[in-house]
Amino acid sequence: MGVPIYATTGQRIWYYSFRVICGLIFFFLIAPIIVIIPLSFNAQDFFTFTPEMLALDPAGFSTKHYEDFLTNSDWQLALRNSLKIAPVATILSVSLGTLAAIGLSQSHVPFRRAIMAILISPMIVPLIISATGMYFFYSNPYIPIPFYGKLEMPFTLTGTYIGVVLAHAALGIPFVIITVTATLVGFDKSLTRAAANMGAGPVTTFFKVQMPLILPGVVSGGLFAFITSFDEVVVVLFVGSAGQKTLPWQMFTGLREQISPTILAVATILIAISILLLLTVELLRRRSERLRGMSPG
Repeated sequence: MGVPIYATTGQRIWYYSFRVICGLIFFFLIAPIIVIIPLSFNAQDFFTFTPEMLALDPAGFSTKHYEDFLTNSDWQLALRNSLKIAPVATILSVSLGTLAAIGLSQSHVPFRRAIMAILISPMIVPLIISATGMYFFYSNPYIPIPFYGKLEMPFTLTGTYIGVVLAHAALGIPFVIITVTATLVGFDKSLTRAAANMGAGPVTTFFKVQMPLILPGVVSGGLFAFITSFDEVVVVLFVGSAGQKTLPWQMFTGLREQISPTILAVATILIAISILLLLTVELLRRRSERLRGMSPG
């Protein structure tokens, strides 16, 4: 698997140079994350390595920042809010995104490209613009009625859990659409026609035939939507209130108002969760390839 014996000098140089460049890029991306992990065990309330830590003295390490995260009421409130908002937003994103992807996969749907561009626009538009638009829309919502104008709603969505959930769902839907659409590329549509010939209705066909095959893409999109909601801070600052303060919001507050090393412990926990979710996505991707016959079992 190394350099072929017939490779020229230039090919050998490129072979090793390419790997060195990839290693440097990987180090550039991963080094800032790796530094956080040992700092989260700092026995002092510092954001730098102490002499005891550099000397690997056990006295320089402590889990007190993790204990503060587990016992501090502000951090626990933020954690509970994140665990309330992210799953509900993920369910909405998966439901709407999957239906949209299946609909856009049909060749008879007009303006498919334009609709797809609109649906994935939250991934392209700067987040601050989306947050500002959501704030003004949620603070004064209305329903447009033809030949009438607009019907003002008797309530606002800003500062409510519903508003934050809907905002996070809007940000997560594009990830679901992209992953499910990629899964549908290798889907054999003759299976749905065969199910219809056997007397199965559209709903039965979807849950019995189509869903089991596209499930890896649906779950992958749901994981990305969950990560997006769990890590999002800009939109919740605009749409939410102190009662909906999420974990990233609390981390942002800890950096802006008080230098709390507990942020490092929370960041380490989030890194571990992200790694587990990404490993799950990779396993689902390989399973999807096996189901579609793109890779050996």
